[in-house]
Amino acid sequence: MDFVSIRIITGDVARLVAFYEQATGVPATWFTEDFAELRTPGATLALAGTRTVPLFAPGSSRPADNHSVILEFLVDDVDRVHGNLTGFVTDFVNEPTTMPWGNRSLLFRDPDGNLVNFFTPVTPAAIAKFAPDDRVAPAS
Repeated sequence: MDFVSIRIITGDVARLVAFYEQATGVPATWFTEDFAELRTPGATLALAGTRTVPLFAPGSSRPADNHSVILEFLVDDVDRVHGNLTGFVTDFVNEPTTMPWGNRSLLFRDPDGNLVNFFTPVTPAAIAKFAPDDRVAPAS
């Protein structure tokens, strides 16, 4: 089994797609006006409008109502990315902070209030955790 994507249900697909395209630098592929995906080497972020919810199960999802999930993106240099996001992201939860498990993390909210974590491994153990597929080069 492979974990391949996470889907956010939103009341404004175009707004959320534009936000994630700018925040990540990854262009979206649009399939319908209600569904787009941003594909990265590790997983896909799917963004879908509320009109897609009844296709699965009516009432099973509500937009802008996430209080437990954090979307996480591995980036090469979280401090540089923080600088690029300043002035664009309006709701930073924290500044880049080195966590006890070895990642330097930047937490912010997207326009729907979803928590987003951009992080860079900085300790040898954290770097090693992500190095097997060459996504992060060891820090010098």
